[in-house]
Amino acid sequence: MILSNEERFKLVKRNTSEIVSEEELMNLLKKKKNPVVYWGTAVTGKPSLAYFFPILKLSDFSKAGFKVKILLADLHGALDGTPWLILEHRYDYYKEAITQILKALGTDLKKIEFVKGSEFQLGHEYMYDVLKIASMASVHDCKKAASEVVKMGDNPMLGGLIYPIMQALDEQYLGVDIQFGGLDQRKILMFARENLPKAGYDRRVEVMNPMIQGLIGKKMSSSDPKSKIDLTDDEKTIKDKVNYSYCMEGNSDCGIMEFLKYVIMTIKSDNKEKFSVERADKFGGNVDYSNYNDIEKDFLEKKLHPMDLKNAVAKEIILLLDKVDKKKLNELAKKAYTTLN
Repeated sequence: MILSNEERFKLVKRNTSEIVSEEELMNLLKKKKNPVVYWGTAVTGKPSLAYFFPILKLSDFSKAGFKVKILLADLHGALDGTPWLILEHRYDYYKEAITQILKALGTDLKKIEFVKGSEFQLGHEYMYDVLKIASMASVHDCKKAASEVVKMGDNPMLGGLIYPIMQALDEQYLGVDIQFGGLDQRKILMFARENLPKAGYDRRVEVMNPMIQGLIGKKMSSSDPKSKIDLTDDEKTIKDKVNYSYCMEGNSDCGIMEFLKYVIMTIKSDNKEKFSVERADKFGGNVDYSNYNDIEKDFLEKKLHPMDLKNAVAKEIILLLDKVDKKKLNELAKKAYTTLN
């Protein structure tokens, strides 16, 4: 099916928070039939259920005719605290975890290109450009750009300040038209738009998705197991975490509702399936939903109880993660997340 530029634009914009800029995106779609987009992730903590959101969004780009590159940024992981001794194992874990998510979502892997950061970031020209931008950007600018992504403190590591410079240059050296990332990346993406032209390169279009809250009312965090569901969690653990999660009756501002909106209902909508909530007859009986807005409306009007919603969401999450090879990931995790003395 051939999509119009307006339809391609709508697909790219779906479930995003901000595009800088929409006008540039439309011009890009008019000029190129197959633009290139990349999404990058530093190999740090274990990828969680939240990764389904950006990876699902990559399928929108693919449907809109984009070539999709996934950057597994091993050197960025080291700059953000991943021990160098296990860096390669951490890379292996990330590649397998993301591949498992892509398979679970039914993505055609032939349309996805994985790129390992260190395979091009240690090149002569790339490092020359790192130093070039380092001579133009202040410590303040680099610290500000990295503040929401890299571990910072009163006396940050120099690597954390190099991090945004490298991420900006990745756009050029990966040969992309768009960088896609979470809203927490915004300062780095704006840093790229400001500094790439200083190095003689074109600024790119930046597309950002909202950040899904954690299960206990804040951003999902690798350091707080209760805030996230791991890809290798078993059925009981998933149910327990969902049941424990923050989900106040009549208040849709929570991680459960956000995951339902951006992941579960997006998948259901694309597959023309309904979201089913099972309830006893005395509580209204079973109910099916075709879109998120109807779910939210019933939830806000307290026609849908949090526990019934949680049970239905837990069931969908279990079905998603049943498609993941947990045994393989657990084996890789033994080396990737070992404790070093």
